[in-house]
Amino acid sequence: MRKLVRFFLGLFGWKIDTTVPKDLDKAVVVMAPHTSNWDFVIGYLAFYLMRIPANFLIKRELFFFPLGWILKGMGGIPVDRKRRNNLVEFSCTLFEANKQLYLVFTPEGTRSANAHWKKGFYIIAQTAKVPIISAYIDYSTKTGGFHKVHPISDNFESDVHEIKVELSQFTGKYPEKGIIF
Repeated sequence: MRKLVRFFLGLFGWKIDTTVPKDLDKAVVVMAPHTSNWDFVIGYLAFYLMRIPANFLIKRELFFFPLGWILKGMGGIPVDRKRRNNLVEFSCTLFEANKQLYLVFTPEGTRSANAHWKKGFYIIAQTAKVPIISAYIDYSTKTGGFHKVHPISDNFESDVHEIKVELSQFTGKYPEKGIIF
């Protein structure tokens, strides 16, 4: 099946760097720039090629038959956004309960340009005591993969600025919606 996925991506000109950080079973993955729904498809296929079961939080409203089965099979975790949930506590419980977990976030929180990244991914990584891995999809070169492992400090602004600078070198499907400061 991996050969088929690699062939499919190659058919459209995509090359995925399947290098995975060594000795790292748990992490918060920050994927940017996020400018298109295609980012999800390419990202999911990249994780499949890397043999990493990626998980992602997604609104509960999308878990209707048969899409719900598909999303759960792909690693989707339903979240009720209409109720106040403690997603940090919920996510930390997921990290505790799983031997391997890569929880993927798009911190812009939208497919549009947004200078104000959501803090949830950072607080989750900090509370669960797991590193952040930056990941990218670059439409200008049709490449994607992991970029760097980031240890967590206590300075959200500084850490996020570093991640934004690093990922701003990559181009989204819609460059005008890319990373802004």
